[in-house]
Amino acid sequence: MTSLEKLVKALRQKKNEITKLRKKVEKQLHQERSTERRSISGLHSIEKKIESERAEISAISDILTQKTSQLESIERLVQSAEDRLSREKDEIEQIKQEIEFSENPEEKLSIEDRLRSLLGHADELVTEIKSRQKTAKKIATDVAQYSGIKSTISGKIQNQLKSKPSLRETITSSHKAAEKLLQDFDRKTKAEESAKKVLDRAFTKLKELLAKQRKAAKARAAKARAAKARAAKARAAKARAAKARAAKARAAKARAAKARAAKRKPAKKTAAKKKVTKRKPAKKTAAKKKVTKRKPAKKTAAKKKVTKRKPAKKVK
Repeated sequence: MTSLEKLVKALRQKKNEITKLRKKVEKQLHQERSTERRSISGLHSIEKKIESERAEISAISDILTQKTSQLESIERLVQSAEDRLSREKDEIEQIKQEIEFSENPEEKLSIEDRLRSLLGHADELVTEIKSRQKTAKKIATDVAQYSGIKSTISGKIQNQLKSKPSLRETITSSHKAAEKLLQDFDRKTKAEESAKKVLDRAFTKLKELLAKQRKAAKARAAKARAAKARAAKARAAKARAAKARAAKARAAKARAAKARAAKRKPAKKTAAKKKVTKRKPAKKTAAKKKVTKRKPAKKTAAKKKVTKRKPAKKVK
């Protein structure tokens, strides 16, 4: 019994230790799988971001190409306008000199009309150049802004591309670790199930043994109660026998005392007395019996007892 209890205790302790190891491996397995899932999710997220950012860079590149073309076109127009303005300024200076040296009034008026026309055209070129330069400045600002955005996005893409190999390594290492832990987890689970079966069998045997012991204890208790009952009956029988012997002894003593008293007195007197005692109770009992037929049974019993006591006094 003690050895079986120790065995059950040892098996329970062993099963608990195996369960702790199995839970520890299970926790590590969950952690590795979680790391693998997070790494895969992070890799997919990075790939999606890279695709989105590359598409954004492509759109920005298109805008930059368009803005750059506009800027180059405006710069060409400005340069052309500046060249025309420079030529017209030269022509204006030449016309001014012609006006100074002109002596014919009509020719002078014609030259002045031409000068006004050139001056007006020059003013238009100056206005055009300023407007185009303003537009070129705005476009150049946009180009610089879009170029900065493109550079920032390109930097993000480069950083994300650098993080992809580390994520792939993490995925690979986590997957391998998870595979090993899964095998270890299966072994620990089987060992736990085996230990549980052995423990259940030992515990079942222990319960059966305890049940047998309880049954045997009940049987012993029942035997003990039966033995106590028999002993009590025997003591009661002995007590009754002792009472009977004591009663017989008292009766024998009483008879002996009566016999001794009878020997001490004369025989005639005793005979006469005996006769008197026999006659008187007989008459009284007859009379009393007749009375008892009319009266209740209790009174007759009382009278009978009285009739027995009187002869006893006469004998003494």
